[in-house]
Amino acid sequence: MKKRILHYAAAVSGGRMSRRDFMSRAAALGVSASAASGILAGAARAQEPKKGGHLKLGLGGGESSNTLDPALTLSQAPYNVIAQIGENLVDVDFDGGLGRRVAEDFSSSPDAKVWSFKIRDGVLFHDGSTLTADDVLKTMQRHSDEKATSGALGLMKGIESMRAEGDLFEITLSEPNADLPYLLTDPHLRIQPGGGIDDPASGIMSGPYRIVVNEPGVRHVMERFEDYWDDSRGHFDSTEVLVINDPTARVSALQSGLVDMANLIGPKLADLLDRAPGMVLERTQGRGQNVFVMHVDTSPFDNNDLRLALKYAVDREEMVDKVLRGYGTIGNDIPVNATYPLFDDSLPQREFDLEKAAEHYKKSGHDGSPIILRVSDVAFPGAVDAAQLYQQTARKAGIPLELKREPGDGYWSEVWNKQPFCASYWTGRPTQDQMYSTAYLSTADWNDTRFDNERFDELLMQARATLDEDKRTELYNEMGMIVRDEGGLILPMFNDFLDARTERIAGWKPHPNADMMNNSAAIFCWMA
Repeated sequence: MKKRILHYAAAVSGGRMSRRDFMSRAAALGVSASAASGILAGAARAQEPKKGGHLKLGLGGGESSNTLDPALTLSQAPYNVIAQIGENLVDVDFDGGLGRRVAEDFSSSPDAKVWSFKIRDGVLFHDGSTLTADDVLKTMQRHSDEKATSGALGLMKGIESMRAEGDLFEITLSEPNADLPYLLTDPHLRIQPGGGIDDPASGIMSGPYRIVVNEPGVRHVMERFEDYWDDSRGHFDSTEVLVINDPTARVSALQSGLVDMANLIGPKLADLLDRAPGMVLERTQGRGQNVFVMHVDTSPFDNNDLRLALKYAVDREEMVDKVLRGYGTIGNDIPVNATYPLFDDSLPQREFDLEKAAEHYKKSGHDGSPIILRVSDVAFPGAVDAAQLYQQTARKAGIPLELKREPGDGYWSEVWNKQPFCASYWTGRPTQDQMYSTAYLSTADWNDTRFDNERFDELLMQARATLDEDKRTELYNEMGMIVRDEGGLILPMFNDFLDARTERIAGWKPHPNADMMNNSAAIFCWMA
């Protein structure tokens, strides 16, 4: 009971529960009103940040090929490291609004075609140099260059010109885009000295911590950057990321005290961990996606009937129940859900239908040879179990799905975005435009289904240029249905983010975009 009431009190302090709800639940547990008020006051005091200590994070999603070049970041461990050492012009607040970071303010022309960002005075890079508007310009230019192979490349399409003058950075778009500041929150767009053109993997940026040890796939150590401009972030003296890709080993490290926080908690272990002494399970409902992706330009997935057969053969409810154990919701082969602004939940849900799966498979004319689905535990928690369930239901429709289990190290560099059919995941993006621009625009570098649809691209540009929200909703609806019915995305389920921490870590707040507080737990948390 004590652990539960303290957990509720922390939820009130973190803005996840009202005081009224807390008092009601405390009464149900037999706690008097005066005692409950005292617990709540103590929790509030505990929520005041304290400086000091060394934080250890046990994170899945890291491999030996990782780099400190933010353009190439693509899995959880490097995302966390880059978030600690780097900073964007703006970021997404916990409530979905825009926070000013390197840019202390921004504005646009009335038609949302010209955007101006005022660069904050006195922001320093870790090498002691001052961050300028020219550094911002060169950073954006690098990510606009196809040679950089940046994960943000798709977002930079539609920029007509950019310039820097004094403390102002200005973007002129070929078409209006009211969402442009949200696009610039993309985690790849961390500002670097000289844009990172000369040495993109130096690790020198302007975040609250600076890198001191970099052993990709093994260990990263950061220490507080004493000249960081914002005292409300970066409370630890130092932080350490230990890459632990095995989910059971990651939880064991947390329970043994080897680490203070862990990500990607498997649903099988979630309930058990939540009851363990000294442990807190943090469940965040948001935009995370557990997916299987097909390259639509590669045989046999260049046949839409085969793609439809594979989509109808997925029992989504079974996967949510058995793999996620209820920690998530069913997907619809559309990469956005009701947590996104302008989402229309009246779009028809794709149902599990073995008859239609068999019908489309026969119509595809496939020769009956094995269809290889590559999978690994690092793709998402429960990915192997999900693939095995998928194989069983596909077999009932006469579809010869064969699983190939891949090692975790190298999965994101050698399998994802290279092999034509594999398990994967996506964390969320603040807006539909950013999600579609990152992964479904035909020219996006992270277009991991090789989707190339002229009508979709046209609709995306129209939606960017439309300020009328009802019209934008209509455009997004059509885009979603094109992806659903013609694309290479199989999205069985949206996963809740399941992270865990010891009770000695305070300051946790849920963020719907990604696990570990949108990769920023080390920035906002502190030692209790």
